Amino acid sequence: MISFTLSTENVRNTVITNEQGQVIYKTDTPFRFSGRTTTIQKVKPNDDQSHMRDQFDVMGEIEWHIFASSKFRFRGTEVETKEFIPRRGLWGRKRVFTGPDGCPYRWDLQFRVLSRDDGSRTEVARFHRATLGIIGRKRKATLEVSPEVAHMMDTVIMTFIYVEKIRRDKEESSKELHIRGAVREMESGFAL
Repeated sequence: MISFTLSTENVRNTVITNEQGQVIYKTDTPFRFSGRTTTIQKVKPNDDQSHMRDQFDVMGEIEWHIFASSKFRFRGTEVETKEFIPRRGLWGRKRVFTGPDGCPYRWDLQFRVLSRDDGSRTEVARFHRATLGIIGRKRKATLEVSPEVAHMMDTVIMTFIYVEKIRRDKEESSKELHIRGAVREMESGFAL
């Protein structure tokens, strides 16, 4: 597996490094009250040994929308996410897309796994959240990607950023609902 480390679990503002610690991708999402766009940059190959500073090219952008479909700008095209990576499964916990190799793939938001969306269900990428080291060893957030899909790494990274942001949003709204319910329960208990 090819292992990438994220500087933070906030995938809209993170630095993604390879196993040697070299920055390969970085994301940036400037704060705005509406219409946020995440820019994904990829390190540019450098043949000039005298110029040792990494340079980056824009690999793609994700224009986030709350009520309308978000958009991917990637490889000179713009496509709505509802067309490129639509929801599937119960509660929309899976997102499917066709890779540049023509094969179908599926992100499972619950298990943070990318697999082939065919009979084999071969796992090709997996996200591991950071751990504090209270139980087991401390670990930064990592994305492991199979060499089998290295030819479409930019697509894997772009779709990962999209689905992980959606997964985190669902997780946060679920926590908020639980907290509100607990507060209401406490308030009603005090009213007796």
